[in-house]
Amino acid sequence: MTPWEIHGYELANCNCATGCPCQFMPLPTKGKCEAAVAFIIESGKHGDVDLSGTKVAQVYQWPGAVHEGNGTMQTIIDESATPAQRAALEKIVTGQDTEDMATFWWVYSAMSPNKLETLYKPIEIEMDYEARTGKASVAGVFDTVWEPLKNPVTGAEHRARIDLPHGFEYRVAEVGKATTRTKGAINLTGTEGSHAHFCALHITGTGVLEAAA
Repeated sequence: MTPWEIHGYELANCNCATGCPCQFMPLPTKGKCEAAVAFIIESGKHGDVDLSGTKVAQVYQWPGAVHEGNGTMQTIIDESATPAQRAALEKIVTGQDTEDMATFWWVYSAMSPNKLETLYKPIEIEMDYEARTGKASVAGVFDTVWEPLKNPVTGAEHRARIDLPHGFEYRVAEVGKATTRTKGAINLTGTEGSHAHFCALHITGTGVLEAAA
């Protein structure tokens, strides 16, 4: 197993109600799980391959809860990545070179037997972590806009977090709302003002790095 380590940010949007029941063990809000996710890798490596400055996106769709399986997924790697970076990133985000159950990528890949062809396209990501705002655009695949939660009475911004001391994705995530419009092979239908989160990624093939998280 080739050792790897990634530090960066994740912007995720799924079709569940704000807070995402999966984080607390109930079933998905609408009975199925759909998501679009964008990753900014500020620094990282896979063996001797430097992954700093790369970007990845993924689209997922399961007919039920994630753990029930039979999902479909597609990975998109920014076209600026070198051939070595492309190969390394694909291994990481499809759960390879990873201990069993150690990362969300391993779980999502294991629960998605239907893997579509990996694409190499321009990925544009904007994010203000503290403001809980962001945008991600993958040419011909999806566009997502993230925004902070807002008080339904006053309209003031509201801040909420999910704290998972033993999570396989993050330790703390900022919660928001987002809307995704899909254009590619996976058609997401329920991501309108639905759950979103932002989190710092500090992760290896053995799990989340405690000191960094």
